[in-house]
Amino acid sequence: MFHGTTVVAVRRDGRLAMGSDGQVTQEAVILKHGAQKVRRLGGGRVLAGFAGSVADALTLFEKFEGHLQQTGGRLPRAAVELAKEWRTDRVLRRLEALMLVGDPESLLLISGGGEVIEPDEPVMAIGSGGPYALAAGRALLRNTPLGAGEIVRQSLLIAAEICIYTNDHVTVEELG
Repeated sequence: MFHGTTVVAVRRDGRLAMGSDGQVTQEAVILKHGAQKVRRLGGGRVLAGFAGSVADALTLFEKFEGHLQQTGGRLPRAAVELAKEWRTDRVLRRLEALMLVGDPESLLLISGGGEVIEPDEPVMAIGSGGPYALAAGRALLRNTPLGAGEIVRQSLLIAAEICIYTNDHVTVEELG
């Protein structure tokens, strides 16, 4: 079992920022410090991050990219189509991952159980350090004027101080 993913996304002031730590862990061994867990999709108009098996996540990125093309880049519709396919396809439903996808107007969590969840607040996090990053992100969003990118960066650094599966090799992508 692979651990070691924290992905957090924040929407603020017409911008979306999504970032991740870089750690990949297998049992008690850190295998990699600088993994790339956030990608630009849809011609660079959408950000997607994953938590779970890398091979599974790459498969899901490809599937999601296809749904973005089929729906003319409509993020919510593409997310629903991926969730339906993921849940009903015999091979895909065995994939173990979660995805965060977003653009400056939408932020969604997609899971293999068919869920497409839009958060109540414009911040969401997944992975082993996700609860820590989410708490930090909400606090920073509510109580500071920081931009989306800096909130993501600080949330990941706070999670890295608490979660043993999260490191401080932070990558942040922004749109908007």
